[in-house]
Amino acid sequence: MSGSGKQARELLTLIRHLRRHGLRPRLYSDRAELDAAIRPPDRRAALKAIVSAGGDGTLLDLLNRHPDLPIAVFPLGTENLVAKYLKLPRCGRTIADMIAAGRVETFDTATLNARQFLIMASLGFDAAVLHRTHAARSGHISHLAYAIPLLRELAGYAPPALRVTVDDGPEVEGHFVIVGNLPRYALDLPIVPRANGHDGVLDIRIFRGSTRADLVRQLATILFDPAGTSEHVIEARGQRVRISSDRPVAVQTDGDPAGTTPCDIEIQPAAVRLVVPESYRIALPS
Repeated sequence: MSGSGKQARELLTLIRHLRRHGLRPRLYSDRAELDAAIRPPDRRAALKAIVSAGGDGTLLDLLNRHPDLPIAVFPLGTENLVAKYLKLPRCGRTIADMIAAGRVETFDTATLNARQFLIMASLGFDAAVLHRTHAARSGHISHLAYAIPLLRELAGYAPPALRVTVDDGPEVEGHFVIVGNLPRYALDLPIVPRANGHDGVLDIRIFRGSTRADLVRQLATILFDPAGTSEHVIEARGQRVRISSDRPVAVQTDGDPAGTTPCDIEIQPAAVRLVVPESYRIALPS
């Protein structure tokens, strides 16, 4: 669980309505305590779902520690991209009703150097800002917390040369790379609109341009025309992506720092089960 204030009140609402559905919720704020509580096989078999009460980082942690268990998303974080994709509100009663209804769907994940992520990975300016922000954090991160790290990174940033290979294709060079499993990005921008969490394929966008002016153009594209096409953007689809560089380049997955290059990213079909609302519709592969 993460979050505070009115999030805690919604969490109590969730617990109250789960009990009204005849379920027995247990609250854990300590990861080790949760792991120990659900370690016995009989408890795992009886479990209806683990509730990820927090943001995308909380969900990322749970799916890496308990990939075999169904997870229900309760959005209490900053971005909540998975919750937005599933159209889940920050409402304890609604999430309790969804859990009680019990609809579970499998979703692809991807691994980056053997660690799973669900939404997307990126390498370049945004990952560098995120690394800087997390290094300076002292508690919960808000959107405003990114402002000063963004300006500091922008002041001295030089777009790195990234070598990208998709499956067994030719190596191409870019300077900012996004690898999407779901069609969501920071601020809920649809920068990989064809990404589909059920098709067994990764969607890749490779932005080219090594100057400061190119970086500004890339940022403008992401903000104002995120799904647009351009001669400066290479689009690809595949199951494996290898990215390397001459110097270490920051990597992020689902809004969390994920080390530096080199990295290997690979799709993991139907690797996680999420509790979803009855309104959720599985998109047909394009």
